[in-house]
Amino acid sequence: MQYLKQLLLIFLLSLSLPLLAQKQTVYVFEMKDEIGPAAWRLTQKAFAKAKESGAEAIIIDMNTYGGMVEYADSIRTKILNSPIRTIVFIENNAASAGALISIACDKIYMSPSANIGAASVVNEKGEVLPEKYQSYMRGRMRATAEATKRNPLIAEGFVDPEVEIPGLKPKGKVLTLTATEALKVGYCDAEVAGIDAVIKAEDLGGSTIINHQVSLLDKVLSFLISPAISGLLIILIIGGIYFEMQAPGIGFALLVSVVASLLYFAPLYLEGLAEHWEIGLFLLGIILLLLEVFVIPGFGVAGILGIVCLIAGLALSLVLNDWFDFTVTGPEKLTTAVLTVIGAMVAAIIVSVIFGKSLMRSPVFQRLVLQDEQRSQQGYVSGRQVGALIDKTGVAKTDLRPSGKIVIDGKWYDGVSLDGFINQGSEVLVVKQENYNVFVRKINS
Repeated sequence: MQYLKQLLLIFLLSLSLPLLAQKQTVYVFEMKDEIGPAAWRLTQKAFAKAKESGAEAIIIDMNTYGGMVEYADSIRTKILNSPIRTIVFIENNAASAGALISIACDKIYMSPSANIGAASVVNEKGEVLPEKYQSYMRGRMRATAEATKRNPLIAEGFVDPEVEIPGLKPKGKVLTLTATEALKVGYCDAEVAGIDAVIKAEDLGGSTIINHQVSLLDKVLSFLISPAISGLLIILIIGGIYFEMQAPGIGFALLVSVVASLLYFAPLYLEGLAEHWEIGLFLLGIILLLLEVFVIPGFGVAGILGIVCLIAGLALSLVLNDWFDFTVTGPEKLTTAVLTVIGAMVAAIIVSVIFGKSLMRSPVFQRLVLQDEQRSQQGYVSGRQVGALIDKTGVAKTDLRPSGKIVIDGKWYDGVSLDGFINQGSEVLVVKQENYNVFVRKINS
């Protein structure tokens, strides 16, 4: 009987050995750029893949000077709600938004030369923003510290220079901690030399290490949503629309505008910035402008609303909001986005006016345009009697910019101005007729 029990015990142990030998998995990803849409997308993908791989822990290899508060707050929330243990290794810097993300993690490890803190909210020029912004950031820092059982007063000291912490921080200075100082006050679990040392300190030695790989698509998206590229794409969008309206029917300018629109909105949509309604607002603006030019000419309500919708769609897609709720983003970033769009629009129109004519005469552009003319001397005729209206006078029933509607002898025709813009109601003289288009000049009264 005793012999049978021993055999049974050996059999059970043999079954459990594979389970005992099963390795744990640790998922590692880097956060070493400015905190923004790309960092938020990176975090979402990394946590999703860590969950798929059954990771025991997620390690964030951090070195950042901060970034956008709204995205740092989203990353912080993701970390706090994660069922997987989160660890951050601060390689050199965890400033501002980086500090908020770090204290959301279950464990903080720092290299001997690292710093954490300096989390006051500033603008693009590094100027400290008004109290309401600091108040929001103080609240986020304090709540995060409380959630991870760290001293909330120290978290407030990262933001507010008026917070006094005896023996650590006097009034008038924003708190930044070295690794040694952070270790003393519980904002660092240990000073380590690198990720391998973090794994050893967490008793994860022998685990399978999965390093997150940034895809080519992620790199392209990060490039396209950079402020400089976004501004350039807006110039191409507006320039293409303006050029197409000045020379309708060519198509090349419209194609440039469409491609630029796709490159502008697609990355912002994938990053969670541009919503369906914001893209719809942009498209509505285009439709209103087309109606103003081709259906109800005469710069009025449709044209003004079209421009407003165009600017709103482009600008709102640049900032995080919830149906015009800018609590997290703040009006400062919205103002910056609107000014960026308006500046790019003005630049696009100026560039189109200066270079438009020379572009149309360039050899490359001429290859895209049909050069042959179907002259009447060669036997070509149109559906209407060619030349029947030449030297007749009429009245512009709409503004000609350069095309519009004219009336001759009580009949309506498609008119094209050879003098540029002609106001509605002006008398015009027919100088040329081709197919269904009547070319006119303004009669100076």
